Amino acid sequence: MAADQMDWPEEGELLVCSVKNVRQNGAYVKIDAYDGREGFIFIGEIASGWVKNIRNHIRSGQRVVAKVMRVRKDKHSVDLSIKAVSDERRRDTLQSWKNEQRAGQLLRLVGERSEWDAAKRSEMEEELVEYYGSLYGAFEESVVNSTSLAESGFSGEWTTAFIELACENISPPYVTIRGQIDIQVLGEAGIGVIREALSLAEECSNEENEVEVCCYYDGAPHYRVEVKAPDYKLCETAWNDVNSIVESTITAANGSVSTERE
Repeated sequence: MAADQMDWPEEGELLVCSVKNVRQNGAYVKIDAYDGREGFIFIGEIASGWVKNIRNHIRSGQRVVAKVMRVRKDKHSVDLSIKAVSDERRRDTLQSWKNEQRAGQLLRLVGERSEWDAAKRSEMEEELVEYYGSLYGAFEESVVNSTSLAESGFSGEWTTAFIELACENISPPYVTIRGQIDIQVLGEAGIGVIREALSLAEECSNEENEVEVCCYYDGAPHYRVEVKAPDYKLCETAWNDVNSIVESTITAANGSVSTERE
């Protein structure tokens, strides 16, 4: 494909790049996500402060995370910066890139088991990315919910291999359940009863199992509850415990409770 027909990165985008060549005034890199595109990192964008010897900061073959500062399509060049990327964003971007690489390898295994050719694998990857936002996200969601592919309209024997490989190779993300609880307790003691009920709800947190329950005030009588856990079963159990303890506490004080889960 001709250079002017390929996709271009957007200004401000964070990219994983492979260093090709280090010069005195900067470094030329290959932009991994845009096959065929190259970028340049000026020495002043390599690191904060004065860079006396550029090779003390960057080397050929190194993988770096850089921010797109300027795209000059007429000159087919992309100006990048390493120093504009915080340590946290660098770690997150690199981890996301590694996740996508791993997901690509898993999809190739799915394709081998399903006897896909390269075109079919590329087609399925595009469809999964379009629906889930990323290929890794599709595998991750299949770990959390084994019926996710079917619910999303994907079908065929390949889905069995996809789910099996997901469960064998992907650690599940934290599962979050959110909901709104409307609470009303009449009388002067009402505020105290509500406060007690929400405090008891947050005590459903379990540090050992990494379950966290947080309650938020959205303006009476609305209260927001968020339950976070490493897997769906733990999350669902905690959510049910929260509902049970809030309902029993409020009804014991002749109050009313209604819950709506997001």
